[in-house]
Amino acid sequence: MSRASAVSQDAAGGALRPFVAETAAARIADRFVTAIALGHFIVGQKLPSIAELAGMLEVSPTTVREALTRLSALGYLKITRGRNGGATVVSQWGPASDSMVRRALEPEWAQLEVTLDFRSLIDQQIARTAAERRTPQDVERIRAGVQAYVDAEGDREASRLADLTFHRAVAAAAGNPQLAELSLRLRHEVSLGFEAEPYNPDVRAKAVTQHADIAQAVIEGRGEDAARLMAVHALLTTDTLRELHHRTHSES
Repeated sequence: MSRASAVSQDAAGGALRPFVAETAAARIADRFVTAIALGHFIVGQKLPSIAELAGMLEVSPTTVREALTRLSALGYLKITRGRNGGATVVSQWGPASDSMVRRALEPEWAQLEVTLDFRSLIDQQIARTAAERRTPQDVERIRAGVQAYVDAEGDREASRLADLTFHRAVAAAAGNPQLAELSLRLRHEVSLGFEAEPYNPDVRAKAVTQHADIAQAVIEGRGEDAARLMAVHALLTTDTLRELHHRTHSES
C-alpha cells in the first residue's frame, strides 16, 4: 500500500485510527496517559485486565502489556504480579504527559471535534424522543440509573458503570435500537476507546445534578427541555477534552 493510500484510509477511519504494528504500543501508551489525564482512570484505581483492555482498544494483549510496561517505567502505573496483581494508577500527570497527550490528540483533533458535535446532536435527539415514548418501565430504569450514580459517590468504576446505565436507560426509552447503538459507538469514540467519560470531583458534582434534571424532563414528557439539558450535559466531556487539548497544545 502506498503512503498516500495509508493516509487516505486513516482520514476516513474517524477518531480512532488503526494502529501501525511498529508503533502500536507507543500509541496505546499515549492514549492511556491521555485517559488518565482526563480522569477516565484515577490515582489508586486498578485498571481492567489486559484481556479487557485489549478488547476495548482492539489490539493484541501483547501490545497492551508492552504499553503498560512503558507506563510503569514512566511512573504512571504500579504493576504487581500474582493472582490478585494488575496495574494501578499512581500518577495523573508526569513530565512526559504534555508530549504524550499531544501525540494522542493533535493528529485527530479536527475529527474528534466533529465527533463530539455529532454525539451531542444524537444524544439530544435521544432525550427528545425518550420524552415522547417513555414507558413506566423506562421511567423506573431511568430513575434507577440516576440513583446508582448518586450512590457511587467517590468510587470511580462504580460511577462509570452508573453513568453508562443512566444513558442506556434514556436511550432505551427512545425505542430505537439503532439510536441506542449509535450513542454507544460515539461514547467509545470520544473516550478514546476506554468506555468512560472525563471524571473529577467537579465533573461528578455537575453530572449528579444534570442526570436528575434530564431524567425529570424525560419522565414529564418535556422533550425540548430534555434535549437542551442533554446538550449541556454533553459539554462536560467536550469542555474537559478541549481544556486538555489547549493545555498541551499551548505548551508545545
